[in-house]
Amino acid sequence: MLNQTSFTEFLLLGVTDNQALQPYLFVVFLAIYAVSVVGNGAVLMIVISDLRLHLPMYFFLGNLSCLDICYSTVTLPKMLENFFSAHKEISFLGCISQLHFFHFLGSTEALLLAVMAFDRFVAICRPLHYSVIMNYQLCTQMAVVVWTTGFFHALLHSIMTSHLNFCCSNQIHHFFCDVKPLLELACGNTKLNQWLLNTVTGTIAMGSFSLTLLSYFYIIISLFSKSRSCSTLHKALSTCASHFMVVILFYAPVLFTYIRPASGSSMEQDLAPAIMYSVVTPVLNPLIYTLRNKEVKGALSTVIRKRGGYISSQIMYNMYNRRKQLRKDKWERPACLNS
Repeated sequence: MLNQTSFTEFLLLGVTDNQALQPYLFVVFLAIYAVSVVGNGAVLMIVISDLRLHLPMYFFLGNLSCLDICYSTVTLPKMLENFFSAHKEISFLGCISQLHFFHFLGSTEALLLAVMAFDRFVAICRPLHYSVIMNYQLCTQMAVVVWTTGFFHALLHSIMTSHLNFCCSNQIHHFFCDVKPLLELACGNTKLNQWLLNTVTGTIAMGSFSLTLLSYFYIIISLFSKSRSCSTLHKALSTCASHFMVVILFYAPVLFTYIRPASGSSMEQDLAPAIMYSVVTPVLNPLIYTLRNKEVKGALSTVIRKRGGYISSQIMYNMYNRRKQLRKDKWERPACLNS
């Protein structure tokens, strides 16, 4: 990559310039980041360790949890650091790297949510053929294609952005390096970059969203046609609704941010949608996809019981050894001291 910029670093202005709000925002976003890492880490650990969860649905759920941990880590640590930093600078290479990994993980998540919706479509609408269609080889191939597509899509943006000439300002009105804020600072012709953003990124987002919508549409039709029990139908629709809520919370801000023309948008308008799909969604995914899932909750409770039993047994064992040592010390004391 050729660095043609006159700046060696950029300044991330963050979500607000109000100094009084920043300590409170630091606590809020730190809590969100901690919940995201712990929640997704727990899901990933359970999916890997419990053999009962070695199924296509949980294979993709594990991919999503791993992705969300990385997705949060791309933006939130730097945001938290800048709340108490006077300079808020990020190097040119660091900025391009953050842009690359953000779009890599973001586009991968968009594609992965579509794949997960397709998996649920096959499980509900084609239950007798599920194990044949969603075999290990196909699941692995789909995961590889999703991650590879996301990587090369991000690589395209990072290469094209790194070749721009930035001569107006180095102040980015955002809390992380993204394509749109950087295009605002670029000098010269950015039509190709804007076309890539609107067309390529828009196609990935819109295509994934359309496939997800189509899968859930057929799932709902199938549930209404096959379910004879109102309670079963209500439970299934409730689960679909919670999953669909996560899909909407992710895709709607993405489409709002990247499909709109640059001339009709401002960086302030893009901050709230960016927080939604880059900060809030990774926290909601483990909650929505696991709290309504009996298998995951059962595996989690088993792990907690095992850990709790191990800790309590260790405490009892240490107490027993302590009492045994005290009795031994008492009998080994000289007779004059015992009297």
